[in-house]
Amino acid sequence: MPIPVASPVHLLVGLGNPGSKFAATRHNAGFWFVDAVVRRYRADLRKNARFFGETTEITAGRTTLRVLKPATYMNQSGRAVVAAVGFYRLPIETVLIAHDEIDLPPGAVRLKRGGGHGGHNGLRDIIPALSSPDFARLRIGVGHPGDKDAVTGYVLSRATAEEKARIDEAIDRALAQFERIVAGDMQRAMNELHRKSDEAGDPA
Repeated sequence: MPIPVASPVHLLVGLGNPGSKFAATRHNAGFWFVDAVVRRYRADLRKNARFFGETTEITAGRTTLRVLKPATYMNQSGRAVVAAVGFYRLPIETVLIAHDEIDLPPGAVRLKRGGGHGGHNGLRDIIPALSSPDFARLRIGVGHPGDKDAVTGYVLSRATAEEKARIDEAIDRALAQFERIVAGDMQRAMNELHRKSDEAGDPA
């Protein structure tokens, strides 16, 4: 059965590691996006033990969705996601996961649906927890250190000021398409995001 491309989003999850020690690290780009969404819609995240994290509800355009920041560490993200998906009985295709992406440069942001985990520990945990890879992903570029053995230290380090500025610009571009994304107009949002990234000079 083909994956529905036009599914609305009912759950947005940002991936990251909890605590001040990790707040500014590249691996927390998914948290940065969720924080930006919450600020834009003037919502407040609150601790929610049922879902092992912080949650809120927002209305973006005509779509109401729940937002989740897991309080588990990255490699246990599936615990929080499956709790929310199971409680609300959500179809997998209505879930959007925002996460850092080392295969994209800082300043690039891409949408996709389905696929593997690409070595990302959060996705690596979520896919088996949901028994499906068919959720949507907002991939926020953070760059690659150039050596696969250096990846862990790289993503757990702070972005440079220049990188952070470019990542913030990418998050702003994703926010500009957010209501299209959550309404299910994924293809149009993809086209716009990819076009804007090309105009910004991002090679990915």
